[in-house]
Amino acid sequence: MPGHKASEAERQEQILRAAHEVALRRGIDGLTVRAVAARARLSHGLVLFHFKRKDQLGLALLDRVLARTLALTIPDDVGAVTNPRERLQALFRHEVHRLSQEPRRIRLLLEYWARGAHNAVIREKISAGLDSYRRAFQHIAEKALHSEPGRLSKGTAAALAATAVSLILGYPVQAMIDPDHFDVAEYLAAVDGILGHLPKAA
Repeated sequence: MPGHKASEAERQEQILRAAHEVALRRGIDGLTVRAVAARARLSHGLVLFHFKRKDQLGLALLDRVLARTLALTIPDDVGAVTNPRERLQALFRHEVHRLSQEPRRIRLLLEYWARGAHNAVIREKISAGLDSYRRAFQHIAEKALHSEPGRLSKGTAAALAATAVSLILGYPVQAMIDPDHFDVAEYLAAVDGILGHLPKAA
């Protein structure tokens, strides 16, 4: 019985998965076509067939990094919280925990950000990803503000969302700087002390 022949989409996914693994371990500078081909167990030529140039592969990988890092997915337990303010708090806590467990993804995102200073395409992709992430938080922040206008910040939902995203993305950065003396519980406790009304770490 003949073996399954991968479709173009399946082969591209295989290559991008391998590229992601290579970049997480070696950084963007280590993202070579040969390294990706070896990781995917494909020929060098087949990788080039699907991604004609290294920079094309790099941009496709950036889309994958953004989708896995800055795409806001609300887990069932957070979505089940009926109080809008508590739902926002639970989502904040969830995202801090999620990104704290993926420091290499944040490091890779920061590498792309640095390259974006000299590459408009990269810069625009990351800006769009961050904007989408903030807007997703803003939608939830609007409901929280409307439900308890006197309890939360007097600022706008946009400002509340921007602050939350800054604190969420700031945690893994700080954890990379000082990994031995930085943990989620202490971070959330510090944020609670600064802003108030935030949930304690589990």
